[in-house]
Amino acid sequence: METMTWNQQIVKKNNKALVLQLITEKEPLSRADISQFSGLNKATVSSLVNELLEEELIYESGPGESSGGRRPVILHFNKVAGYAIGIDIGVNYVLCLLTDLKGNIISEKHQSVNRTPYPTIMNIIQEMVQSLIKEMPKSKYGIVGIGVGVPGIVNKERTVLLAPNLGWTNIQLKNDLESLFSYPVIIENEANAGAVGEQQFGKGQDYENLLYVSAGIGIGVGIILNKELYQGKNGFSGEMGHMVIDMNGKPCSCGSRGCWEVYASEHALLEMASELTDSLESLIQLAKDGDESAHHIFRQIGTYLGYGINNIINTFNPDQVMIGNRLALAKEWIEQPIQATIEKLTLTHHQNDIQLDFSSLETYSTALGMSAFVVERFIKEEAKTP
Repeated sequence: METMTWNQQIVKKNNKALVLQLITEKEPLSRADISQFSGLNKATVSSLVNELLEEELIYESGPGESSGGRRPVILHFNKVAGYAIGIDIGVNYVLCLLTDLKGNIISEKHQSVNRTPYPTIMNIIQEMVQSLIKEMPKSKYGIVGIGVGVPGIVNKERTVLLAPNLGWTNIQLKNDLESLFSYPVIIENEANAGAVGEQQFGKGQDYENLLYVSAGIGIGVGIILNKELYQGKNGFSGEMGHMVIDMNGKPCSCGSRGCWEVYASEHALLEMASELTDSLESLIQLAKDGDESAHHIFRQIGTYLGYGINNIINTFNPDQVMIGNRLALAKEWIEQPIQATIEKLTLTHHQNDIQLDFSSLETYSTALGMSAFVVERFIKEEAKTP
């Protein structure tokens, strides 16, 4: 057998990753379909497909529709070749999901926390991950990686530089997790992950330009432009919870004053509701029971959310604005005041084709987005192994 040059090996690895990606995105496909989509010749496709079959990353099923001639064998992505762990660290909860390689949730762990210090959060994550591993079905590749969404500024080296609502500064979460577990770890801002979760698995699938507003204890925004996650120069985009909407306003955990999240977040809501209740869920229950004070608080939060969303729409002119994370649970009472505020404030031309949605994934968007990042990395890396 002739030896390949280094350059040919690189091309081959990239082609194999391309073939695997096509199968994951467009399955079921025949070899001829792959050839057509990728522009690779049939012999190349055939040899790459055989390698992927051997590695159990794909499998064949019976013949498909014939277009004349022999009926083609159909190829599928083997979504249970391995599993991903997606984690969402909120200020008042930690959520861990075990998913297959297509983002289907196999098992989940959820725990409420309250201003919990970093070492304790790490213990919680360690216990959750260990119990998910115990519940994982057998597979060829096992856990392919762990992805963690964090409400804060994450740099390209995956250090959490600042998460004001968690009280974290310069936290080496990736290194700490990689030393606990022998799996690759990806860290990302939770709103970016939520935007990707919605784009891949939620109501964002049909939109090119999606702004995902993660409204929890703080507010973050994930920005998808032309179907790509926009991260800015250093990966710090979307910190819109800290746009100032009141110059002389209330102090914010970031050190500034009058930030949007001081008025429109779950934290703001709980402050307003302090005499009624101490949780979002019980405020929702009061609203369901017709409590006028609860309705009034939700109306105020909706109006304040509308102020920030107005700025987002005027800036980006997106196809879709999606509200996710915990406040999406209160859709019934905050949707109308958000819409009314947008109608009152937003430039008329910008209102024409804008779709305002609430997440269908509710509190799962971030953890599912992190699982998608892990799988994407696995597919790119695994297909490249010679």
